[in-house]
Amino acid sequence: MLKNLSKFYLSKIDPELAHKIAIKLIKNNYLFSSLCLNQTRENIHQELFNLNFKSPVGLAAGFDKNGEIYNQVYKLGFGFSEIGTITPKPQFGNPKPRVFRLPEDNAIINRLGFPNDGMKTIKKRIESNLPKGICGINIGPNKENALLQEDYLRCFDYFYDVASYVAINISSPNTPDLRLQHKKENISDLIENIQKHRDGKKTKVPILVKVSPDIDDQEIKELSDIFIKKKVDGIILTNTTINNKQSLLSKYKNEVGGLSGKPLHNHSNVIIKKFYKYLKGSIPIIGVGGISDGISAYEKIKSGASLLQLYTSLVYQGPFVANKINKELSNLVEADGFSNISQAIGSNCK
Repeated sequence: MLKNLSKFYLSKIDPELAHKIAIKLIKNNYLFSSLCLNQTRENIHQELFNLNFKSPVGLAAGFDKNGEIYNQVYKLGFGFSEIGTITPKPQFGNPKPRVFRLPEDNAIINRLGFPNDGMKTIKKRIESNLPKGICGINIGPNKENALLQEDYLRCFDYFYDVASYVAINISSPNTPDLRLQHKKENISDLIENIQKHRDGKKTKVPILVKVSPDIDDQEIKELSDIFIKKKVDGIILTNTTINNKQSLLSKYKNEVGGLSGKPLHNHSNVIIKKFYKYLKGSIPIIGVGGISDGISAYEKIKSGASLLQLYTSLVYQGPFVANKINKELSNLVEADGFSNISQAIGSNCK
């Protein structure tokens, strides 16, 4: 009843206002009951990056932009959470309206542009409520510094002691010139400099790179070679796309911005498979894009993803979607005769 009511009312109001209300509801534990507590099964547990993931399903960056609900989402069945994208200085992002629901397509188009409270405010918030589970920090540059490394390095150092891992966002389509970081000379230099900053630390926090889906085979090969050479800890595939909008049904299909949700699902799987084959399974992949149920989640695992993230299905299906996917994933793993989900990784690539 609560699930259906909240979905109905939140779907009728402005997307950003609905998001603020959802954050407040989750933050104040209004959505929790014995029915939604994390009850994952052993066959979907994994250890990666020296971290114990009780579920492969994570909350993608963009939902908890300012670090307000990471400790609550674990109770909803998520195995990990990712805060951000966080920039050094607070910024409003792009002008409104900038988020559009496409319910006919089970999709969202956004051109948010990294709105966030800035690293100092968010760090204080995290320090006052330390994560009780795996919590990644997604970092990026302020709008005026998209082609500079300084903002990445500042955020990396600033959040190092509270991050389970750090995700380097080079792929949002909503910050001008940001995707130029995909050029091999740029990304190679960026990774090298971030790793140099890590070399001076007492602990080794994993460094992951979040990649665009709007790249060709040559770019996939070049990036794969760099990730192998630089020994990147993991990659996140993929961010939102500015393509694949021709077949959309919604009146908002021509809005400028990144497309997420079901229309991205198959394309992101193709990208994951290609990276997995080039990397030969040597670097863990977090698969993102169009995950809505156990079947779509399992397809990403079989395409080469070790872990998963979602956002859009949380908007359309409500707060219990992760627990639903966990249960369905566990059943699919068991039905295929695997004792653990790790055995299914990349099985469609062989």
